[in-house]
Amino acid sequence: MKRIILLWIIVFVAVLPQSWSETAKGTVFNDLNENGLRDPNEEGLANVLVSNGTEVSPTDANGRWSLPVTDDTILFLIKPAGWQVPLNHHLIPQFHYIHRPLGSPKVKAGSIEPTGPLPESIDFALTKQEEPEVFSTVFFADTQARGTREVNFVIRDAVEELVGSNIHLGFSLGDIVADDPALFDPINAAISRIGVPWYNAFGNHDNNKDVSGDRPSHTTFEKTYGPATYAFEYAKVVFVCLDNIVFKEEGGYSSRIRDRDLRFIESYLTHVPKDRLIVMFMHAPLRSCSQMEKLMALISPFPNTFSVAGHWHRQYHFFFGQDYGWTGRDRHHHYVNGTVSGSWWCGLQDELGIPHAVMNDGVPNGYSFVDFDGVDYQIRFKACRRPPEYQMNIYVPMDIPLGETASTEVLVNVFSGTERSKVEMKLGDKGEWNPLSQTRDIDPECLRMHELSPYLDQEVLGSPLDEILGWKMDYPSMTGHMWKGKLPTSASPGTHVVYIRHTDFFGQIWEDQRIIRITP
Repeated sequence: MKRIILLWIIVFVAVLPQSWSETAKGTVFNDLNENGLRDPNEEGLANVLVSNGTEVSPTDANGRWSLPVTDDTILFLIKPAGWQVPLNHHLIPQFHYIHRPLGSPKVKAGSIEPTGPLPESIDFALTKQEEPEVFSTVFFADTQARGTREVNFVIRDAVEELVGSNIHLGFSLGDIVADDPALFDPINAAISRIGVPWYNAFGNHDNNKDVSGDRPSHTTFEKTYGPATYAFEYAKVVFVCLDNIVFKEEGGYSSRIRDRDLRFIESYLTHVPKDRLIVMFMHAPLRSCSQMEKLMALISPFPNTFSVAGHWHRQYHFFFGQDYGWTGRDRHHHYVNGTVSGSWWCGLQDELGIPHAVMNDGVPNGYSFVDFDGVDYQIRFKACRRPPEYQMNIYVPMDIPLGETASTEVLVNVFSGTERSKVEMKLGDKGEWNPLSQTRDIDPECLRMHELSPYLDQEVLGSPLDEILGWKMDYPSMTGHMWKGKLPTSASPGTHVVYIRHTDFFGQIWEDQRIIRITP
């Protein structure tokens, strides 16, 4: 009988090794000479957080940590404020160790090779750095490049104008590429020319398409960037990257917050002081995510929070309240960032051969600066290769008969407009500012470009339509960041300037103008 029981134990261990956990151990140390290795004179650092993806544990007085692992675990350090992790040649932070004893499923774009048994000690290096409380960051959403041709669009349209900018950190909000993870390397090389550490989120077009299921679909992303859900700290800001794209075994994906990621965030936030600003960045907007209420419940106790996503290829600001599980102060601000690829690199090409790529809500393709001051922040949208002041499109006829001024409508697409915006109009330098009304509408120029696209053909343009237009343009979407109003009845014949002023909810003021002629 004993021999039978022993035989069953041996069989159980043989067929289910992945269900057994080992314990990983290591040290977080002060890398004085920045060589990535712990030398005898480099001391361990206490109270630095390390995670296995669900549990978070602080190091002891000697910098030692230990955590359980399975045969598919990414161990990672949570960078504390005032310290920096090593950066690779593309300025991608190196803060993790992949434990995959048997490696990953084989994929064309780059598999994870077998890592073998756990090392005796997994050590994480940190070096001291100055982190001012006032600092700037840049957020890219959906660069979404298909082939090196569109990698070049990213370079010419966005990267080149950011080289030498006064920013401290950069972020990609997923869909870094368009279904080809083999392009991670060239796009990382391009973005690295900006010259700052760059953090990346996983998007639904960053997956390995030659395998099925959630874990295998992340293979090349994890090999390139590390864990898809992680955190780090800079000055008084806590950044949490959330992977909310879940691939299904039968194909396709859903926007959902995984239970294991909720456990990680819950465990991590127990170590975060309440006087910090919590910034969450991800690919899919929270509005479309199942289990977002559980996430809102976890961050509600923090008085200062903000989150940002991409994915929609249009720009929007949400203010989540109790209907979405938020129970904290005021409402939670969630920003859907405009995309670098705009409408998937669609549309007419300019003199440089770059598509106009206006998004479906009429917002030009671009990116955002997020400026921090302690726990306060403000957002500045930037259209690619356009002046920083370009923040709206104004639609009004140029020639208006005098008798029709009172019925002539001015329509304004305010790119970063929100329900908390104040948008005003005046006619001429001596006119009075009058409020415009927020409305939902389709951007007229975006509609015109969409209607024009089907008429572009090989005969006219001399090259395949797919190369000229990129992906097919979606029909323009209704958007709420539109304002409208009528011209004043007191307008007289002549050439006039229509001024528009937008005061956003950060208090930033943006102005633009159009010239019209009123004919007798």
